[in-house]
Amino acid sequence: MTNETNDAVPLPTAEDHPAVKMPRGENSTVNDAVALLTSDHDKAKQLFREYDRVARLGDVQLKSELALQICLELTIHTQIEEELFYPAVRSETGDEKMVQEAIQEHAEAKELIARIQGMAADDQDLDDTVALLRRAIDHHVDEEEREMFPQARQSDVDLGRLREQLADRKEQLEHDMGASPLRRGSSEAVGERAAVGQADS
Repeated sequence: MTNETNDAVPLPTAEDHPAVKMPRGENSTVNDAVALLTSDHDKAKQLFREYDRVARLGDVQLKSELALQICLELTIHTQIEEELFYPAVRSETGDEKMVQEAIQEHAEAKELIARIQGMAADDQDLDDTVALLRRAIDHHVDEEEREMFPQARQSDVDLGRLREQLADRKEQLEHDMGASPLRRGSSEAVGERAAVGQADS
């Protein structure tokens, strides 16, 4: 009596709508201050992975250049957070303790950054110091993305306008500090660009 094969409306299947991994950072549909800072976090993670790869290859000079690139990226990132993002979060959320903890974590990272910047390319302690910096940054990023960023999005901070301010200040600092793409034009740089944005392995 029922003709399910002809009358039934077919339901969508997984093949009709395959799962799509949501992009992070500045590629997100929400293009605000939190997205910009999250994109910075992703870039730092990528550079640390690249450092590990180069360390395994034993390229001492390139490894040193990557370590300095990591230090430069993190220096700019921490500065724009401290100058612009943290004051806005403190003002709107009133969470002084959270902001002070983040600033203290920045201070610890800055000590390691200064140590790395003072090392010779063949310094035996470079790998261990970069590993310490990576652990400190991973912990800091995890806390920001789990606690501070959601609070910022739930607050009255104008994250769209703040993103513009962060981007402008970041561009200015990159210009002042001479930031440039690492190994621009080389085959390694092409591989690095292709790897950026891939999911963490």
